Amino acid sequence: MLDAMLRELLMKWKVGCQLDYNLAGLTTFVFNIAIAGDRHQRCLEEQIRLTPAEPLEEHCDARGNRYWRVSSAAEHLTVTYEATAVSAPLEGDPASLTTLPVASLPMDVLPYLYPSRYCQSDRLMTLARREFGAIAQGYEQVQALCEWIYHHVAYQGGSTDVHTSACDTLLERRGVCRDFAHLAIALCRALEIPARFVSVYAHDLNPPDFHACFEVYLGDRWYVFDATRLAPRQGFIRIATGRDAADVAFCTLFGPGQMTNLQIWADCLESNPALHDDPKRAIAL
Repeated sequence: MLDAMLRELLMKWKVGCQLDYNLAGLTTFVFNIAIAGDRHQRCLEEQIRLTPAEPLEEHCDARGNRYWRVSSAAEHLTVTYEATAVSAPLEGDPASLTTLPVASLPMDVLPYLYPSRYCQSDRLMTLARREFGAIAQGYEQVQALCEWIYHHVAYQGGSTDVHTSACDTLLERRGVCRDFAHLAIALCRALEIPARFVSVYAHDLNPPDFHACFEVYLGDRWYVFDATRLAPRQGFIRIATGRDAADVAFCTLFGPGQMTNLQIWADCLESNPALHDDPKRAIAL
């Protein structure tokens, strides 16, 4: 349930996607496109439609990520997901948000300190300490890290692929949102700051697409950051959370299927949806 103290900040959203595939034979899909339900976000209604109709299996993992599995041998498959949700992002005081020593972190946060497939934090410790080690630990240090990525890595659509890691992005100095998030996560973990990957529907993202950002654990909760600055964080609707993109792919398919079209929407249903995101403001989703 959303905190009562946050109700005055509620925003209502209509989000969704349409995915079109050509299939050359039997293909099994695992979709991760449904919005999550948590303390600051609630799904009011949702529906998923398959054309042609196929049986669906649903699973929710320990992180709250929701998966749908479907198999189809049709020549074409269209998946449409629509949801209405409310969100109440929490704003914190950056000056009060500090990094906890590892000995004081909740046990379920510890996995987000370790290197992962796309976030090789163990290879970036020297760089992280040289560039950011002298900055006060906490929100200021993470924000400095985001600033560094924003100014040193070019956002360039189509410049990377599913194999690109944080180290690749650092070397090539270009990437898309997932690459910005992976590099930020790796640098945070190299500084002993728990960090995790988040996929979202993003209001005002142009062109519309699934978006990637990241969260760090400061004080007693997770706060969201986005080194791309492409959309306001208050307009992020969480889909899934994981160690990196390998945990939260919007679709994993097994078989001769190929996506031919992708449409995304994230519309604010409030009368005044204009959102201004100051990177120096602490926001929790």
